[in-house]
Amino acid sequence: MKLTDPIIKAAKPKAKPYSLPDGHGLVLLVQTSSAKWWRYRYRFSGKAKMLSMGVYPDVTLKEARIRLTRFKELLAQGVDPSQHRQEQKQLEALATENSFESIARLWWDHWKLGQTERHAGYTIRRLQADIFPIIGKKSIAEITAPILIMVIKKIESRGALDIAKRALTTCGQIMRYAVAHGLAERNPAADIKPSDVLKPSKKNNYARLDQKELPELLQKIDTYDGQPLTKLALQLMAFTFVRTSELIGARWDEIELDNKLWRIPAERMKMKTPHIVPLSDQAIAILDKIKNLAADQILLFPSERRDGKSMSNNTILYALYRLGYHSRMTGHGFRGIASTILHERGYNHDHIELQLAHAERNQVSASYNHALYLEPRARLMQDWADYLDAIKTGKK
Repeated sequence: MKLTDPIIKAAKPKAKPYSLPDGHGLVLLVQTSSAKWWRYRYRFSGKAKMLSMGVYPDVTLKEARIRLTRFKELLAQGVDPSQHRQEQKQLEALATENSFESIARLWWDHWKLGQTERHAGYTIRRLQADIFPIIGKKSIAEITAPILIMVIKKIESRGALDIAKRALTTCGQIMRYAVAHGLAERNPAADIKPSDVLKPSKKNNYARLDQKELPELLQKIDTYDGQPLTKLALQLMAFTFVRTSELIGARWDEIELDNKLWRIPAERMKMKTPHIVPLSDQAIAILDKIKNLAADQILLFPSERRDGKSMSNNTILYALYRLGYHSRMTGHGFRGIASTILHERGYNHDHIELQLAHAERNQVSASYNHALYLEPRARLMQDWADYLDAIKTGKK
């Protein structure tokens, strides 16, 4: 008699395990512990064999019969179902062992030895967030150029163009590692350039120093013998890396000294959304010096003509010229230097981009994303200020 769910549910344990047959070798083994195990009894090459098929009710009666049909089809083809299952498990294990994620982690363990801890940490976090969820389980041999393009286009779709470019570079390094270790035949990332598949980003090339020249610039700013307010403006720009227009137009009602925040309103921002600058201890000290000068009750950096306007962009530029950096550095250059160094030191890309108030942002969240990640951004800004103080004195 065929089994039914009521019959199975009514089966009670006995002193010894017993079987309930369903036909064609399918039986339900009722254990003394009340557990009910599916078994398939068959013969192959003249030998009696038994194959486990799971536990009821995790494996339903219907599913057990479906599995039975598959096993009978294998027998009809001259294949031992038990041996076939073992081979499939071995293939799955091999696929897992050679998955993109497993090879990527081997690459990372090898690559990170020459990197800073922060940069290595940032790279693996980006892989975990953007790459592994999409292609991590795929065999490394299955990765093709179209698959990589799909991954980076998905990242680009959320406005993270720079992260998309970095993702392609990282995937290329992983695939090159796989080729070098005989785990893949070729590197499909070599067929793709970011400019081939990603939208171009509009960038202005602003003159800026190499980071190794930064300590000398900071020292020269500290000994600048021009207008005191100009010197303080240069110092504050270095610590906050805001745009020149955002710096020179700063107003006292934007500064919250108690909260250590500078809130720049949307109308003064390039992207027309408000921006928050966490203030380091060093930035607060500079603001105190500006306040002590009592130059203006409204503007931090008023024009020398006292006509109600702020100092001009040229004030900053000409001060840098005077320090010996004509055509080598601009006020905007501090932003590029900060971005490069903070990325190299492994700080979170999203935190850096938010602090730079860059254009790549989700339009839906544009009205409030200026306040995202304030705590880690505050730590970033304090670390940046401490870093500048350290390199000025030659410390590591």
